[in-house]
Amino acid sequence: MGFEVARALNAPLDVFVVRKLGVPGHEEFAMGAIASDGVRVLNADVVDGLGIPEAVIDRVAERETRELERREHEYRGDRPAVDVRGHTVILVDDGLATGSSMRVAAMALRKKQPAHLVVAVPVGSPETCAEFEMVVDKVVCAATPEPFWAVGQWYGDFSQTTDEEVRDLLRRAAGFAKHRAA
Repeated sequence: MGFEVARALNAPLDVFVVRKLGVPGHEEFAMGAIASDGVRVLNADVVDGLGIPEAVIDRVAERETRELERREHEYRGDRPAVDVRGHTVILVDDGLATGSSMRVAAMALRKKQPAHLVVAVPVGSPETCAEFEMVVDKVVCAATPEPFWAVGQWYGDFSQTTDEEVRDLLRRAAGFAKHRAA
């Protein structure tokens, strides 16, 4: 999704890796999310409603932190993250269900002082999209269907993007920057 937005806008593309903290036994159901620099967001309704102990949250967060670090290195290698200070940042994802992953990304990126922070998704829960209007400067949810059960239900193919596909898209997007500079 991010590659297509960057290509359409002729804008730089980078990854900002976050990891969902899935409820043990129901990993697709987010109890929270983590981002770089130790930023962590918990969904209090889920954690309290299911009585998830702090030790379980910490164990899941530790495992997901290792995966977050692996992916950052895999995708970026030694290349530093794009400096977003003073720039408009468009956070793109495949959709918003609970919004935990996007919320942690927005919180972590706010610390990097962008001029404007925009969230853009093709589909999202109407409630979650509305909540983000309080979190970022602009929200673009192309579709907010009712009832909304899961992001994947709105895709014909919701398979995971492989590490190789991400690296390839980042390499291809680097060509956008070269053409902008020319």
